Amino acid sequence: MSNVLNEEKKQQVIALGQLGWSLRRIQRTIGVRRETAATYLRAAGIRQPSAKPANEVITDFGVGLAVRATGAPAPQPGHSPSVSACAPYREVIELGLSRGRNAMAIWQELVDTCGFTAGYQSVRRFVRKLHPSPSPEACAVIETAPGEEAQVDYGAGPMVRDPQTGKYRRTRLFVMTLVYFLLRAGLLGGRRDD
Repeated sequence: MSNVLNEEKKQQVIALGQLGWSLRRIQRTIGVRRETAATYLRAAGIRQPSAKPANEVITDFGVGLAVRATGAPAPQPGHSPSVSACAPYREVIELGLSRGRNAMAIWQELVDTCGFTAGYQSVRRFVRKLHPSPSPEACAVIETAPGEEAQVDYGAGPMVRDPQTGKYRRTRLFVMTLVYFLLRAGLLGGRRDD
């Protein structure tokens, strides 16, 4: 055996194996190497679930992705830098985007279901090409003379005790700020009049 475990760790590995946990999950949870856990599970007669090739994989966003049952490798990108690794998966990516998924979720789905080997940045660049972000909207700045306009905020404040009656009362708040002051303080965009 690669490592000898104390009885407590050994029983933990066997119990988690009986629950169907993967070797990777057992390693993360109790800190026992996968190889060691596999050895103890084999000795206890516990079989780990094997990865069987599927004819079809249904993803969580409802797309059936045909997995090649012939054993042929998944399509790989060409060596040209102009060809994206995501091009063979364009339909899946577009469907994910139409369902509101972000690039990270789409990349994880491609890795899990399609054997996608390229990195997240590849999917992120491809998504940006498919749906470029809109340019920022223009924002008009209205310039006024000093004291001509003001900003007003009002609302309910905290409960405070009335010193005369001893009862709690709701306070009302009102704040009015002249626009000229905000411009001079640099709190609003626009021209500063000095």
